[in-house]
Amino acid sequence: MRILAYIGVLAIIVAVAAAVFFFGGFYDVAASVPQPGLVNWALLHVRMASVDRHARETTTLKLEDAETVRSGARAFATRGCTNCHGAPGVNWQKFSEGLQPDPPDLKDVVKEREPAELFWVVKHGIKMTAMPSFGAIGVPDNEIWTIVAFLKKLPNVSEADFKAWTANP
Repeated sequence: MRILAYIGVLAIIVAVAAAVFFFGGFYDVAASVPQPGLVNWALLHVRMASVDRHARETTTLKLEDAETVRSGARAFATRGCTNCHGAPGVNWQKFSEGLQPDPPDLKDVVKEREPAELFWVVKHGIKMTAMPSFGAIGVPDNEIWTIVAFLKKLPNVSEADFKAWTANP
């Protein structure tokens, strides 16, 4: 019984110390200061678990369809995705270098993600990453799915193709 009392007291001390550390302003929230490894690890795992749990939507669009992919490339360019993520032949904007965490290089990330996961992230955004919710600004689901179709093809898209697909008609 005594051991349980010690564990309880220790838990209370740790909780009070954590509250003082975070709510007392000791934790530095500046984007110019790297986050501790434990914080990065926790945020990554919480984010992935949340996306895995919530990403359940499907589409009737054929994500392999060439016109769907081209439409997605146009939406990707016009909705400002290239500002943070770049694109074939398009460099990221300078301001994105100051974001914490860094915006991912999507041609690497999309290989590991299912279409439903990509859709969910684009539609709902990710807190504390600067990834906005496209659904919150009224982007229709079909347009988001075209972006997903483009993203799934992104690792193999050439600079010439991207320029042709995003050129004004």
